Amino acid sequence: MKRWGLFIGLLFMLAGQAWPHEMRPGYLEIKEITQASYSVLWKVPMRGDMRLQLDPLFPDMCSETIPPSARSAGGAFITRWAIRCDTSLADQRIIIDGLEDTLTDVLARVQHLDGAVQTTRITPDQPSFIITESPGKLELTGTYLWLGVEHILLGVDHLLFVFALLLIVSGVRRLVWTITAFTLAHSITLAGATLGYIYVPQQPVEAIIALSILFLATEIVHSRRGRPGYAERWPWLVAFIFGLLHGFGFAGALAETGLPEHAIPFALVFFNIGVELGQLAFVAIVLMSGWLVHRIKVFPLRPAEMITSYVIGSVAAYWTIERVAGYWV
Repeated sequence: MKRWGLFIGLLFMLAGQAWPHEMRPGYLEIKEITQASYSVLWKVPMRGDMRLQLDPLFPDMCSETIPPSARSAGGAFITRWAIRCDTSLADQRIIIDGLEDTLTDVLARVQHLDGAVQTTRITPDQPSFIITESPGKLELTGTYLWLGVEHILLGVDHLLFVFALLLIVSGVRRLVWTITAFTLAHSITLAGATLGYIYVPQQPVEAIIALSILFLATEIVHSRRGRPGYAERWPWLVAFIFGLLHGFGFAGALAETGLPEHAIPFALVFFNIGVELGQLAFVAIVLMSGWLVHRIKVFPLRPAEMITSYVIGSVAAYWTIERVAGYWV
């Protein structure tokens, strides 16, 4: 398994690094306070000091009763206001203006007066949704399952860590144990942090995640030079320890998106399942790509592995410096 020409896959993965902030989902919360009166929370991702030009559009029968108040926090622009409509918003269409011109999604949460909650994922391909009178759990399941898949596949740092593990672990059995350890570890901290049992500041976590990738890159280089380190001798232990940190990263992303108050454990379970499905899909694609490259012998494998290791290390070192510097600025 070490003889993989995975350099091409790495380049594809790093090419996605230009997008991640725009791909963070927006969040729309509509809560019915009294009959046909609603409070609105709108959270849209920011790029630097600029927010994405996205705005929810309500039916013409609705008007503001409390004007918008806005602030920026945690890489998002947050606006709150209140509206009153002539009738209930049930069966009415809400449009996210400008979403079709972006790469991001929006998670919409609607809470009715009777406590029923509708959770919907809105995409650039379909930038609107209809508020249903009696939302069901099937919709909630699909929404958070896909959010989990989307988060892991767009989380370049998480994928790069898994990619490095695949480079250093040899043997199917050891690989299964290693991926299982990583999965178990990040599931523990994801659940603990999301349910409020554990709290770790997000910025240090992001910096240590980058450092974990840098550590694996150096381990790969040492291994190829005949000096196997901790990651090669005990890959499952290394994966478990760093997996705990990656779980805090997943929890931070989930906190940005928001969870339905009435079904937090339910949404958490399906978000985590989505993360695991996305991770398994990534591992399968990488293994298949490596097998094909090995069969057709596109380029010498050993030099490609060393180049890949240095690329991983360089990117991880940059992320580490950037995130540590961002913590102190």
